[in-house]
Amino acid sequence: QVQLVESGGGLVQAGGSLRLSCVASEPIFSRYVIGWFRQAPGKEREFVAAIRMSDSSTVYADFGNGRFTVSRDNAENTVYLQMNNLKLEDTAVYSCAARLGTPLYSSSSSYNYWGQGTQVTVSS
Repeated sequence: QVQLVESGGGLVQAGGSLRLSCVASEPIFSRYVIGWFRQAPGKEREFVAAIRMSDSSTVYADFGNGRFTVSRDNAENTVYLQMNNLKLEDTAVYSCAARLGTPLYSSSSSYNYWGQGTQVTVSS
């Protein structure tokens, strides 16, 4: 069973940047898709981005296009989410999740393993 640990969250001013990390407990190269999701207080969890570990193919939610970039470091079993030009509405708990297989699904129900999440707070 894959265990995931996120880090890199924090408090940042609007317009600033953060880079989140998701470290897996075992090699995830070629077998997994890693997704990032977020959940704001009182709101449902929503898809942010996903990356296929075998070939670095990515998909983003519309709100992340041009601002968020997901990348991988296979040697470190790590996936990153670079977030630029952060907005107040980006405030949420960000979680990474893993699923076996190749499709880049955006539905949280398609992912089997989840990290504990890291808080991102954007202030004005």
